[in-house]
Amino acid sequence: MDSGDDEPVATQPLPVTAAASSTDTIIPPSGTAAKPAGAPDEDVEGEDELLPAMADDDYSAQLSWQSESKDNLKVLMDNFSPAQYERFEAYRRHALPKQAIRKVIQQTTGQQVSQPVAQIVAGVGKVFVGEIVEKARQVQSRRNDSGPLTPDHLREAYRMYQAETGRVGSARPMRGKRLFVR
Repeated sequence: MDSGDDEPVATQPLPVTAAASSTDTIIPPSGTAAKPAGAPDEDVEGEDELLPAMADDDYSAQLSWQSESKDNLKVLMDNFSPAQYERFEAYRRHALPKQAIRKVIQQTTGQQVSQPVAQIVAGVGKVFVGEIVEKARQVQSRRNDSGPLTPDHLREAYRMYQAETGRVGSARPMRGKRLFVR
């Protein structure tokens, strides 16, 4: 056979090569832009299926708890007397200064504390002051006193708080006891 013949030439199939690597581009459906394989999707709608099912339950439980808390606070505030409402608003408006709290903690422990720790301690301190003031108001009404709270009312309230809880804070007073004894 000569090379000038018009006979059809049989072609053999090409050998199969390795699969496409992650750096090859994928041909997207028409109307969208191409992007490298393995690139993060900008569409995060399918990401919800990857999260555990409890996340939705926890989130909805937290939302319902917050809703209930707001409702309870509204009911409580609706039933306040004008004097109680004024005290509550003053309580909500004021906060213990975080820098002063940080300084007290540093002087007490001898270590620096972060801002979140100071905020937590300030919150606990505010609750403690609120409890003492409320007890002092009870002392004042029991004694049929009127006007502002006096130091005597506060001292009696603190004594009552100690009697009820057995202590103030998480540590009991040392009263001369040694920590480490041989």
